[in-house]
Amino acid sequence: MDIHTTADGSSIRTSFDFTRLTAQERYKVMIGTIIPRPIALVTTVDEQGRFNAAPFSFFNCLSADPPILAIGVENHADMSFKDTGHNIRMTEVFTVNIVSHAIAEAMHVCGTKYPRGTDELGEAGLTAMPGEKVASPWIREAPAAFECRRHVTLELGKSRQIIMGEIVFAHYREGAVDRNLHVDPNIIDSIARLGGDSCSTIRDRFEMLTPKLA
Repeated sequence: MDIHTTADGSSIRTSFDFTRLTAQERYKVMIGTIIPRPIALVTTVDEQGRFNAAPFSFFNCLSADPPILAIGVENHADMSFKDTGHNIRMTEVFTVNIVSHAIAEAMHVCGTKYPRGTDELGEAGLTAMPGEKVASPWIREAPAAFECRRHVTLELGKSRQIIMGEIVFAHYREGAVDRNLHVDPNIIDSIARLGGDSCSTIRDRFEMLTPKLA
């Protein structure tokens, strides 16, 4: 690993040439630095109608018009598709469930490497609810869920896909959003991934008003 340490004024900087790092080294640096990352608990359905649930912290919203979100889905070591990637490829739909602190442990259970066809929601004690617009289920215990149709898939080499989905329907826990479409972060109470096994909440917050010219 090529590490450079330099003095910059009153501070010492550590630098990395990303072209000289391995994929695993780049991964460790990126997930420890780009924090916090929201967690998508993605539910899909396969050709036999079996549900799958898996968490992804390479996830965020990209556009409101059209309403697009994206998840980064890694393939198996042999480059075959994992269940989420396979199911979205075959059905063209998926649902992103926001992970609150209350279902954090259940989300972690869904991340276990079960054999294909395992009902992760059942293993985690979560409830699958039928989608309104898509075949994939949403999770009743989640504070919010977005039903999505696949918009476009970007193949990043052999190891990873960036799957963009267009939101076609949204579910919210009672009281989470008001008539003015203000979403209450206290009710969403989402968690985020940091580096390694560390997670964080959104319970410590501060306000910063957008600056305006006088």
